[in-house]
Amino acid sequence: MISTLQKTLKSVLAVRRLHMSAAKVLERPFPEPTVTSSFGRFISEVKPQHLSPIVLERSKRMVLDSIGVGLIGSTTEVFQLALQHCQHMYGPDEVSSVYGRKRTRLSPTLAAFVNGVATHSMDFDDTWHPATHPSGAVLPAVLALSDMMPVNHKPTGLDLLLAFNVGIEIQGRLMRFSNEAHNIPKRFHPPSVVGTMGSAAACARLLSLDDSQSSHALAIAASLSGAPMANAATQSKPLHIGNAARLGLEAALLASRGLEASALVLDDTPGVAGFSAFYEDYAPQALEMPTENSQFLLEVQDMGFKRFPAHLGMHWIADAAASISKLLVGAGLGTVLPGQVKEILIRVPKSKYINRPFPESEHEARHSFQFNACSALLDGEVTVQSFTPAAIKRSELHALLNCVRVEHPHDNVANFNLMYGEVQVTLRGGDVMTGRCDTFYGHWRNPLTNESLRKKFRSNATTVLPSEQVEGLIEVVENLDQMEDCAVLLSKLQ
Repeated sequence: MISTLQKTLKSVLAVRRLHMSAAKVLERPFPEPTVTSSFGRFISEVKPQHLSPIVLERSKRMVLDSIGVGLIGSTTEVFQLALQHCQHMYGPDEVSSVYGRKRTRLSPTLAAFVNGVATHSMDFDDTWHPATHPSGAVLPAVLALSDMMPVNHKPTGLDLLLAFNVGIEIQGRLMRFSNEAHNIPKRFHPPSVVGTMGSAAACARLLSLDDSQSSHALAIAASLSGAPMANAATQSKPLHIGNAARLGLEAALLASRGLEASALVLDDTPGVAGFSAFYEDYAPQALEMPTENSQFLLEVQDMGFKRFPAHLGMHWIADAAASISKLLVGAGLGTVLPGQVKEILIRVPKSKYINRPFPESEHEARHSFQFNACSALLDGEVTVQSFTPAAIKRSELHALLNCVRVEHPHDNVANFNLMYGEVQVTLRGGDVMTGRCDTFYGHWRNPLTNESLRKKFRSNATTVLPSEQVEGLIEVVENLDQMEDCAVLLSKLQ
């Protein structure tokens, strides 16, 4: 029996011959060039040869890391809740694979959703500047869409990487049109906005939508975007990435059928509240095709990969605190003992939602300067195990949390490209020790080596997959641009 989604796919694949309603759109007079139309043109006309060796290498690292954090994320409670919801509330369209679930398939949009939730469920996914989580919003969508395509129409590995990079590029370009976007967010979670747009762009590219349809996909995605920062440090924050992946895919599929939206959604047009509704200082520019002098942003700025699962800001303060712990161990004094500590002063940027003196859940702990500083002082590092219920409830940890005082120096701005983390421990005997981190290991200025990235991937992926399959995934991703059929990758995700 042919499912509704399979019937839908026949219409979607017709974009190569053009859906009837889309063809009617193309018969209309060609409009004047706009910022929005330049983005549509970029999405539809960019070619694999525009991807430099640097961009290909960096994006393959992103794909590998994103799959790894998605696999370990599939072990979390929030992922289980999202998966159970989708299985019980929607029909059994068993089309697209779910991370780490060999016998589980969902409709493409729901698979994109739950895999996106998995990717962000531990706040372990990659981060860029201006601040967003680019891969988690895009990769689940293009993987689900690839699963949706018939066996004889699967994208090549290079097709998939091109679509992925289009989604990353669109996010980066949009955020660079606003100075506000360069700072740690206050009002809404950026991936819920630019991630949805990036997902739509990536899926539009993979569907071979034309300029006009691609522009409409972005405009449709804008109507499906947004999530408030009030849900940071809760189980609902991973939904932001899941929805970005899901709704971006929805937007591209709707555009492929001929659904229209604003032709000015990305323009700064008087009287038209488009993307400027998210950023008041939004000042867009047309997006040019890549040339020797105009490159993909990923070539100019590398990606940030996290060594432990927590908000990016935590990595500065954890490394600063760990340096004190290592100093004590090196001097033969052992680790920090709560009874020896008079005060712990941490100097961090002012950001309300990651200033949590006494976190009560793993999600709050992942967003607490205080918790991550004290965990690193106690253990010498922060790891996946630092956020288990037993670790969070330790009496010695709470004793240290009671000693913490926070300062926000004027020169420590809430910007992931400019901030620093500093920890000063005053012992009861009068000794004062200070640790500072300006650029942690894993930041785009100090990226993880391939060896470190593979180590992280193995640690994450082996929580749900056998070691042999994990090694196979590494080989497939690292050679993805050479593969004639991405089905090889799809088959190894469960």
